[in-house]
Amino acid sequence: MTDLPHVTWLKAFDAAARHSSFAAAAAELGLTPAAISQQIRLLEKHLEAQLFKRLPRGVILTDVGQAYAQTIGKSFEEMAQATSGLFGKQRQRLVRVRASISCAALVLGPRLTAFRAAHPDITVQLTTSVWADRFDDEKLDVDIRFGLGNWQESEILHLGHESAIPVCRPDYAKTLKDGGSIQALASAKVMHVLGSETDWSNLSTLHQLDLNPTMDWLRADSSLIALQTVAAGEGVTMVLESFAQQYIAQGLLVAPTPYKLPKRRSHYLVINEGAGLREEVRAFCHWVQSLYQDPAS
Repeated sequence: MTDLPHVTWLKAFDAAARHSSFAAAAAELGLTPAAISQQIRLLEKHLEAQLFKRLPRGVILTDVGQAYAQTIGKSFEEMAQATSGLFGKQRQRLVRVRASISCAALVLGPRLTAFRAAHPDITVQLTTSVWADRFDDEKLDVDIRFGLGNWQESEILHLGHESAIPVCRPDYAKTLKDGGSIQALASAKVMHVLGSETDWSNLSTLHQLDLNPTMDWLRADSSLIALQTVAAGEGVTMVLESFAQQYIAQGLLVAPTPYKLPKRRSHYLVINEGAGLREEVRAFCHWVQSLYQDPAS
């Protein structure tokens, strides 16, 4: 097998092939045309093949030279991209994030364009789960979890207290008694989110409403599914206000009453061990914290 040629020969060959001129290649590399010619000759001797046809004015590649030039040119281009990507000032940095499907779709997703605009050199790799309470993948940098914050990780940031609200379509609210009073909502077609089935009774107790919720109409394992179902047809669901905000802002749903249920559980940023030392991870976490401080942003 032929040993790899010296890189200076290959640089001379690549430049001469692109310009079809030893003089132009010399100008690009800061050498003399004689030096370029000498390096090409050494390369041809090493390969035991003629790469250029010498003409009275300039040079042209031979067939084998043309094939070799394509490969060498691509190799130099890939090396330049790899060097810039890994060591350049504007290299892309990656933050690997996991969140519940509802949080990802309803809180993060609609606003990630703003994060990208502020941090064009940071790529967010977002994956979802229905429920997670540990880093089962060491490649994750950040987990956005819903719970009490009593996990084993050492760096856990509370994103603030949250409340649940009853929501439905505007036209559906008009079909209910009193234009959608809290009693009418509780007696309508209620869609529960699994894990939050006691929200209506807790709301009733908190505000002394004496509600008698009907049997649930449907059940869903995520707030996203509940919201999509209610927004597409009939029924009422109670979800976190942060999840419903986009639907309300777009006029797809309304919160007919002022009643809210403060939740014991809330969202937390959980940072994997060592990941918090990276600037890009800190930038992403700061941005997420700002979303929960100002949900309308």
